[in-house]
Amino acid sequence: MNSGIYETIFILDKHLIVIFIASNIKKMKKIIGFLLLASGVFSCAVVSTGKNGTAGEKGADGQVSVANSAVKESEKKPFFIDSVMVRKHLYTLASDEMEGRKTGTPGIEKAAKYIESEFEKIGLTTFEGMESYRQTFSFTPRRSTTEITAANIIGVLEGKSRKEEIVIISAHYDHLGNEGKGEDKIYNGANDDASGVTGVLALAAYFKKTGNERTIVFAAFTGEEMGLIGSTHFGKGIDASKFVAGINLEMIGKVPSFGPNTAWLTGFERSDFGKIIQKNLEGSGYQLFPDPYKNFNLFFRSDNASLARLGVPSHTFSTTPIDVDKDYHKVSDEAETLNMTVITQTIQAVAKGTKTIIDGKDTPTRVVIKEPKK
Repeated sequence: MNSGIYETIFILDKHLIVIFIASNIKKMKKIIGFLLLASGVFSCAVVSTGKNGTAGEKGADGQVSVANSAVKESEKKPFFIDSVMVRKHLYTLASDEMEGRKTGTPGIEKAAKYIESEFEKIGLTTFEGMESYRQTFSFTPRRSTTEITAANIIGVLEGKSRKEEIVIISAHYDHLGNEGKGEDKIYNGANDDASGVTGVLALAAYFKKTGNERTIVFAAFTGEEMGLIGSTHFGKGIDASKFVAGINLEMIGKVPSFGPNTAWLTGFERSDFGKIIQKNLEGSGYQLFPDPYKNFNLFFRSDNASLARLGVPSHTFSTTPIDVDKDYHKVSDEAETLNMTVITQTIQAVAKGTKTIIDGKDTPTRVVIKEPKK
């Protein structure tokens, strides 16, 4: 934890109460727990921000919590997306030790083992009879004659009342490796896409605690940088009609061109998925916008496309202003360049925005695919 003072803002029955407390996280949790208990039937949202109320250019430690205490504690407990854990996942996956996570290398094997261990800690089960979280396969990359063995890492939270209906939450865990030309040779891929995998891990922990009516598949895909290899392989082995939605996370670590507390969604006009998210985020202070970068053809450049081509309303959430991002596919894409508050708040918004889909209250329309002319 950083030293100094943190500002915690409690929104209690539509009135603002500002309290200054020490940054000791254990004390903070005790105070928050006491106030939540005392609030009775009121709705209470807690947002912790950094020193002097700012998010911090290199990320702010703390927690983002949303709780509805009008529901009996025995029925629904407060949930926390802890930016300390967000930081841990991000910095681990984007560390030099992972050697740029290129598909088929020892570096990505280290990342795979980390993701597997986190799935196991959370308590995810394996996918459709697989013996482990690994979906292993071999392929030959374009412009190569050497076959590569690779693996998607897949875990499952079985649903309750609608377990035959599936929502997939995904991100790619591969990147470009360690063959840079300068002094720094490692493409750490912090934003692209350690930030997205961090979101997958955080959402798995969140839905494990809060519950899910539909089954959720959590997937860390390999080979995205080589042409959506892992997600395409995954798509070949599924019954797409069972998949009601795809939630893909890509580069969620920087403040969008729309400003703070916003994200954008690829393929917004191709289904009503985005409108459902917008409806669920009303009053939250967080906004979702359609992809503003139409010329970049981003809907078809991330793993959502592999399922969308099968008719699944699968879309990618992002926050990065890709048109001016100086770190995209550069060795400078390091964890220190990202904003922990942006990542944490975006994960929180995805959790809230997709909740009615996860619980079977909303079902997006099937996606409309019309490939761009080449």
